[in-house]
Amino acid sequence: MVGRNALLLGFLHVILVIIQYAESSYPYPDGTGNRDLSIKASHILRSNGVAPINALRQQAALTGRRSRIHHVTDYGADPTGRSDSTDALEQAIVDAFTSPVDGHLNEGVPNLGGSEVHLDGGTYMISRPLRLSDISGGNFMIHGGSLRASDDFSGNGHLIELRSSSSSPLYEYITLKELMLDSNFRGGGIAIINSIRTTVDNCYISHFTTAGISIQDGHETYIRNSFIGQHINIGGDDREKDFSGIGINITGNDNAVTDVVIFSASIGVMVQGQANMLTGIHCYNKATALGGTGIYIRAPGLTQTRVVNCYLDFTGIVAEDPVQLHVTGSFFLGNAFILLKSVKGVASGVNIVDNMFAGDHTGVPIVQLDQSNAPFKTVDQVVIERNNVRGMVLKSTVARGSLWKNGTTWTLDFSKVLLFPNLIPHVHYALRAGSASSFPRHILRSVSRNRVTVQTDVVVSATVHVSVDQTTVGGHI
Repeated sequence: MVGRNALLLGFLHVILVIIQYAESSYPYPDGTGNRDLSIKASHILRSNGVAPINALRQQAALTGRRSRIHHVTDYGADPTGRSDSTDALEQAIVDAFTSPVDGHLNEGVPNLGGSEVHLDGGTYMISRPLRLSDISGGNFMIHGGSLRASDDFSGNGHLIELRSSSSSPLYEYITLKELMLDSNFRGGGIAIINSIRTTVDNCYISHFTTAGISIQDGHETYIRNSFIGQHINIGGDDREKDFSGIGINITGNDNAVTDVVIFSASIGVMVQGQANMLTGIHCYNKATALGGTGIYIRAPGLTQTRVVNCYLDFTGIVAEDPVQLHVTGSFFLGNAFILLKSVKGVASGVNIVDNMFAGDHTGVPIVQLDQSNAPFKTVDQVVIERNNVRGMVLKSTVARGSLWKNGTTWTLDFSKVLLFPNLIPHVHYALRAGSASSFPRHILRSVSRNRVTVQTDVVVSATVHVSVDQTTVGGHI
């Protein structure tokens, strides 16, 4: 009797498994049914010695469903990185771009419905750039693994390229996420060219020679939560003097870089465009003393760039002919400073306020001018103040001072504080006589060479209080 009951229970269990298998009709990302079905099917097929993916593909064909998640190992990519996986990865991208279309995003850009190329946590060697298809598409992601350039990879390319032959944007809402990219000193990491609304999130990019990430034209590329460096280190690298390349090269408008660390490159971030936002960037890519620059803003005449809450670690900021530049809430360590570089002698709408500077007490000014090409002749609405300094020399566009003296002439020298030489367009002063019986006449005599001189008509014991401001509106030196 016990044997018959056991046999009956086993028979009922088989029927239950079959019923559960048949009832699972809800779509799962692989197009075969729900998650329980996939697990059960895989278990049954493995026990029979048949590759699970084959059965899943057969069932997807029978049901007419097609997964939008493309696992590169299904295409023959080698997750160990020993053999070339370029062809397999390219085919996965092509198939992803032929996914069913769910309407359109920007005009002419099909919505691929969240189609993905999944790297399955592997490391893949590629011998040429992975380029998105020339077929337009959006709402697509590559994620979840590592790419490494082969020894014969083209030195002019990037591991991943959003590049097309069309002059109009073909790609929108493309996401590159959770990727580790090793350029093997054979070019760059990611190139985003003429694409709109692209996201690079949680990526680690190393061993590039050109740029970790290059953005050209397009609109609204967002880079966040990523680590970028030519050589992997945590500072104090003996090779630092030889660091080259650019961590992030932005040639375009309306992009944002947020919470990114750039730990080795000649230039951390290069900005060549307008309306870009840099927030929470930590640059220790190459010290200024060794020829490096943390953030280089090369958009002379129309800058329109905001640098907020960044950490410039022994490397500073350079801005050419800045027009509408805002630097605030940032920390400059190790004599890092801000350099305003004259191209045609214009500085307008510049705010450098509420920052912290720390140095080694060797007399390095926190803001400096490079007038080797041309002197600054147009200085308009430049505000540099409310910065705090330790171990460096304070520079500002506003200054205050007081001087007590018994005599007829009071001279206060602001040349060591004021940024622009020989420029004091605004002066406020007050003379407070020590004797109540005296009522001297007084006059502002001179403001040359950033020195303010006040004179009285009689000898008097008095204190002169002076406030000066280099900020002008439409001013010319």
